[in-house]
Amino acid sequence: MRPVTLSRPLTARSPAYLHTTKWRPPLYARSLIRYTSSIKSGHISVGENEGIVYVNNIFPHRLQWLLRGPLSHIQPLEGILKRVNNPGIAAADPLRIVQLALPKELDLEIKEVVTRYKEGGAFVKYGLKSNITEESIQNAIKKNLQNRPIKPWFNPFQKVDADLVRGTPWIEDLYRIPSQTLKVEFLPTSPGTSAAVLTQEALYSLFRPYGKILDIQEQPSDSKVEPRYAILRFELPRYAVMARNCMHGFIVSEEAGGGKSGTRFKINYERKIKLSMIKDWIINHPRLVIPAVAALIATITVIIFDPIRTFFIELKIKSSFQAEENQVLQWVRRQASKANMFSFGKSKSNPRGLAAIWEGRQKDIEQLRAWLTETAETFIVIHGPRGSGKRELVLEQALKEHKYKVVIDCKQIQDARGDTAKISRAAAQVGYRPIFSWMNSISSFIDLAAQGMIGTKAGFSETLDAQLSKIWHNTAVAMKRVALEGRRKEDKDIHLSEDEYLEAHPEKRPVLVIDNFLYDSDNSVVFDKLTEWAAGVTSANIAHVVFLTTDSSFAKPLSKAMPNQVFRTIGLGDCSLEVGRRFVLRHLDAESGGDEENARRKETLHGLDSCIKTLGGRVTDLDFMAHRIEAGETPEAAVNRIIEQSASEILKIFILGTESPSPQYTREQAWHLIKTLAQSKDGTLLYNKVLLGDLFKDNGEATLRALEQSELISVATDKGFPRYVKPGKPVYRAAFQRLVENKTLQNRLDLLILSQLISNENLSIKKYEEELQVLGSLPKYPWELTSRIEWLLRKVHASQGKISKYEGESAALSKILQKEN
Repeated sequence: MRPVTLSRPLTARSPAYLHTTKWRPPLYARSLIRYTSSIKSGHISVGENEGIVYVNNIFPHRLQWLLRGPLSHIQPLEGILKRVNNPGIAAADPLRIVQLALPKELDLEIKEVVTRYKEGGAFVKYGLKSNITEESIQNAIKKNLQNRPIKPWFNPFQKVDADLVRGTPWIEDLYRIPSQTLKVEFLPTSPGTSAAVLTQEALYSLFRPYGKILDIQEQPSDSKVEPRYAILRFELPRYAVMARNCMHGFIVSEEAGGGKSGTRFKINYERKIKLSMIKDWIINHPRLVIPAVAALIATITVIIFDPIRTFFIELKIKSSFQAEENQVLQWVRRQASKANMFSFGKSKSNPRGLAAIWEGRQKDIEQLRAWLTETAETFIVIHGPRGSGKRELVLEQALKEHKYKVVIDCKQIQDARGDTAKISRAAAQVGYRPIFSWMNSISSFIDLAAQGMIGTKAGFSETLDAQLSKIWHNTAVAMKRVALEGRRKEDKDIHLSEDEYLEAHPEKRPVLVIDNFLYDSDNSVVFDKLTEWAAGVTSANIAHVVFLTTDSSFAKPLSKAMPNQVFRTIGLGDCSLEVGRRFVLRHLDAESGGDEENARRKETLHGLDSCIKTLGGRVTDLDFMAHRIEAGETPEAAVNRIIEQSASEILKIFILGTESPSPQYTREQAWHLIKTLAQSKDGTLLYNKVLLGDLFKDNGEATLRALEQSELISVATDKGFPRYVKPGKPVYRAAFQRLVENKTLQNRLDLLILSQLISNENLSIKKYEEELQVLGSLPKYPWELTSRIEWLLRKVHASQGKISKYEGESAALSKILQKEN
């Protein structure tokens, strides 16, 4: 923003070639242009017979940002505009605009041009060569621009305007952006005098010639702000620019309402909404702002990321089927599973001999396949002990030909530490991404800070419950899209709605397999949301839901989600001895070598039936034994290794574990079951008989349920009611017997059981004595309490008799332990 002094003044009577559209200053004239500074003084000096005209709309408004930052070292900005603009186009050169705006007949001498880039105009200082009034000059300029309008190069829909400067313009380079609102302050003309406050009518008459005014606001009467002021809001910013540059410093006379000594205007731009006001409002209203920001972020996240996440889930559902259908990938997997990855020979269809297992469970497989083609809106539950082949039966057999399936392993989710890890694992299993689980931790800190500041949480962080709901919801949307993807316009049932189509075509629905259901069910948040969501997709016919669980009490949590439905269940127990024998033999046949190797194996298989009988029909144990036999061990040695390993695990987890046992059972209760099951003839105990034992009087059913979940025991049912208590695995009976054979261990644990029983009886006697003491403190002995007192005395006598018995047994065990070397 530099004033330009012309070495050769440009007048309205300049030669004709200056008025052509292609005029350019000669090179020697450009070299003589020098820049004078009105910035230092802040004003343009005006002498006798001189005046100032403000020409508006020469440059684009708000160019002040060019004078900041990286371009702050560039001073002659008009030089840049001359190079960028085309001087051949009308209104492209500031000097050309000034020369066209002033009419030739005025015979004005242009002495100085002061450009105002941030306001889009320029001040033109002129000299009078004849006695012409300012009113005549103003009318002549307006008439000239009306007859020959000048269109600015940056906006052909506007036009250049000009008017006389009636005040004293303030030439400044402050960072003040022009706006359509002006603040007019009323100042005295000299020290010691007072300024008058102009009325709205007076202000309107003075400022209306520069453009339409939308509103005039006077300063409130009770305001103590000095000096007094008024706010004028114009229709367009360029009107306010013209008014400010023409009227700043204008002195209102007494006749016009300016008071005895007159009133001087000080005009500045007033922003309609100040950034400081917005900042102050945000700081002063956190209860509204923080939740609003949280809601905005959540909305943007849903709009932008939810379609992406649904797409990735849909891609994962489809990719599993595509990988199974791809023959190249299948061949790579078969070759990678062999000992020699680069072998091109044909492999057996089932090298592990699992075909024998599936032959025995073919009825269950066919039943499950039939259920997946029906429209019943209920759950399918496959339950059985760990190692019974539930996952393999469902995924590798029943769903082998099914196109789309989704598998959610609850064990992976529950094993994760912390909500963030649980969310990440749940998202990874269904392909939900991008997932910003780490943001949950940061958001929690923000919520904590917000709670301390406003008293409530802002809602930035979301609970595990809410995050899982989002993941499952997107998965349901993706599964529905996959199920409806096969619809064609030429189908006969194209008239059906989406829900009707899914109900009519159950074979089109994906299969949702929820594995390890109720694993570590202490944290029920995951299972509650999972069952609730599974019930929703089942009822909406979006997918078939299959639960795989080892917990026999699955009906209770599932009934909460679907209370009016009967579940379809398949119970997988241990396979029969014949199936187990075929499984081992086929496994060995698949790994067989030459004739000599086969002959050696037949010799080592002596006693295989008795070993299989000891192991029972648990697939994992049979598979481990087959591998040990294939490695060169005898069946007896392999079974002995399994028994020793199982006994060590039981001893470590339930008896001598470094970690404290579950609060729902004690090591004494676990050892009592181990000992009694090992000594029973058929390896079973009556359920009710166990509950009547002294160690299981208090909360016995919860104790047995906890031990069953820990897989130490299993509870067999008869017509839906618990009937028998058995070892958790068939091999556990042999492991129990191996533990009981250790007399030192048995005597020590029996001594602990006796101590526990003595402690229980002492607590009972204490309770009876307290009641007797209360009855004895009554003032008169009532005959109605005689039977009660006699009953308490008999209880005390019976408990004391038990204590005497237990102490005798305990003394005998202590002597045995002391005699041991």
